[in-house]
Amino acid sequence: MKLKRSFYIKTFGCVQNRADSERVKAFYWSQGLAEVKDWKKADLVVINSCVVRESAENRVYGLIDNIKKFDKKIKIVLTGCLAGLERAKILVDKVEIMPIGKISYKIKPLREDGETALIPISFGCDNFCSYCIVPYARGREKSRKETEILKEVDEALSNNFKNIILIGQNVNSYGKGGFAKLLTKVAERGAEKISFVSSNPWDFSDELIEVIACNKNIDRLIHLPLQSGDNEILKKMNRKYSAKQYLVLVKKIREKIPEVEFSTDILVGFPGEDKKAFANTVGLCKKVGFKLAYLNKYSPRAGTVSAKLYQDNVPSEEKKRRWRVLDKLINKKLS
Repeated sequence: MKLKRSFYIKTFGCVQNRADSERVKAFYWSQGLAEVKDWKKADLVVINSCVVRESAENRVYGLIDNIKKFDKKIKIVLTGCLAGLERAKILVDKVEIMPIGKISYKIKPLREDGETALIPISFGCDNFCSYCIVPYARGREKSRKETEILKEVDEALSNNFKNIILIGQNVNSYGKGGFAKLLTKVAERGAEKISFVSSNPWDFSDELIEVIACNKNIDRLIHLPLQSGDNEILKKMNRKYSAKQYLVLVKKIREKIPEVEFSTDILVGFPGEDKKAFANTVGLCKKVGFKLAYLNKYSPRAGTVSAKLYQDNVPSEEKKRRWRVLDKLINKKLS
């Protein structure tokens, strides 16, 4: 009896990549390949790559090298963010480049979590934050059709998934201002809990706040990326708000949704972040009282505006120290 060809998939990075991998997995299942949990036993290894940080990109190169050293007969397919960048072409003699857009959203995903359905509503980004490689890797923002999204939600609920997470690089800019309407329709379908990531403060409309307030099954933990609490750094980052505007938004949300909690993203050690700028971030964090923060240390990404314009002038040890300060303040609070 002839054994099935096998594949292994390795996912780096964010929840968007996790959602994409569920479709990639379904694609290869449909081609008659069986999934294995050890890449050394696979005929084909799919790497769903992340390039947000240099360390993540280096792990991709490291895995490719390890595979080739182990067995040159193993086929390697590279997808995800690195596949969308020009520098991926240096790998052509080693791997097949497969842009994630080649995997149709019409393919039903093989969901990994038995209770939570990850449902992308848009992909790509138009914001061009100066430190971020995503718009260059994934392209400009495109929204899926509402009917297509709602059909996927209905199918997930009919298959006993209790939680829905709506996903986009800038989820609340869906449909050029239509996210609140979409969220209402999703909430009406009766999921136990609906979450969304990642939202941006400048697209957090009064209508969206009202929708969350009126639907108890929408998660009261809102992810609201801050990145910095200093106005000059925010401007250099090309973030479209000031520290004061961020605090006003938080206050507005709390007035409508008293039980709300916030998680956030913060980037420490951005070029020009001196002691005063970092202190402004610490001070803002204390005012908000974040429940959780995803903390990252700045590293210049080739192709981004910040890498071209600004010198990476905060020492590595100081970045680590600032990371520890915020981690202790937010993520290691005394209970």
